[in-house]
Amino acid sequence: MVVGVPTEIKPDEYRVALTPIGVRELAEHGHEVVIEAGAGEGSAISDADFEAQGARIVASASEVFREAEMVLKVKEPQAPEVALLREGQALFTYLHLAPAPELTQGLCDSGATCVAYETVEDGNGNLPLLAPMSEIAGKIATQAGAFMLEKPLGGRGILLGGVPGVGPANVMIIGGGAVGMNAAFIAIGMEADVFVYDVSIDKLRELDIAFGGRASTVFSSTLSVEERLPDMDLVIGGVLVHGARAPHVIKRKQLGLMKRHAVLVDVAIDQGGCFETSKPTTHGDPTYEVDGIIHYCVTNMPGAVPITSTYALTNATLPYMLALADLGVAEAAGRDPGLRLGINVARGRVTHRAVADAVGMDYTPPEEILDIAPSNGASDGAGATAARAIPGAH
Repeated sequence: MVVGVPTEIKPDEYRVALTPIGVRELAEHGHEVVIEAGAGEGSAISDADFEAQGARIVASASEVFREAEMVLKVKEPQAPEVALLREGQALFTYLHLAPAPELTQGLCDSGATCVAYETVEDGNGNLPLLAPMSEIAGKIATQAGAFMLEKPLGGRGILLGGVPGVGPANVMIIGGGAVGMNAAFIAIGMEADVFVYDVSIDKLRELDIAFGGRASTVFSSTLSVEERLPDMDLVIGGVLVHGARAPHVIKRKQLGLMKRHAVLVDVAIDQGGCFETSKPTTHGDPTYEVDGIIHYCVTNMPGAVPITSTYALTNATLPYMLALADLGVAEAAGRDPGLRLGINVARGRVTHRAVADAVGMDYTPPEEILDIAPSNGASDGAGATAARAIPGAH
């Protein structure tokens, strides 16, 4: 199979979908890898590094898309990239289609089969390809929140950890998955007072042990969040549902309960955001203010640390890339029910139920349009509609 990797063109995106390690493994499996010139520069990977492991460098994204049978990306395809997709081609990337009906329709119109990192599940219903970016995004969320709390950046002017004689900031983290856990570890390390909310008592027990009593765990409800909002300096949202739009855990009317120039960081923004007042921002222009509250809603937080995140992403995606390249989408999905859940669009149809519900389009099981052998009792969208906090990032 010819596997292609274009340069990411989303603003402030410096990651690349493949490392030299991945090139070597694909080559060892007999596949040809074509990479757009300069695709790895943002992650400190040169064209020569790719070529040394067997990749062929081409001059433009159009050449990559023209030659590739499977295109690997990091972020959802931008409009010029959607126009380059074709029928029968496979796309493997983060898609986050729930809040993006126009993109969903564009992918359907292309005829390509589009597999989303963020809806692939493992045998335990976890999201193995979202988890590493969620871990990074959680750590960045606290760092960014601490920075945005500084007065010159529009924040309250409070140091997260305080100093002797002056108390620390209060940090609320809603969602105890990979985002929430990692956000809390950094906040604890910066000596803030930390409160982590989740709807799962089992998850709260795990977190209480992991934190060693250094953070408070709270059962999440509208009232429990609302009662503590007036004390909070920084609120981090890391709640979303597999494939679906993120639920709004803080509504606009509740912003009036908060301290002026407190900071909200929405890590679920790729799935529509978990605060009602969230809207996508970029690293170049990361914040805006609503009702006196600073909002940080960057849609590709891990893109700020590409040397870390590119390698973490490829470590997770490589086994799935190899399966797709070796077997093709249909056979790979037939062998792995969790990979089948990653198929969001195929042959002009939406093939993930939660995505279809979110964008208002008809759902078609992937087995009806791809030659996928029935999996052993696994149901489509397993866990997709369960209202629980899971790792959420992008």
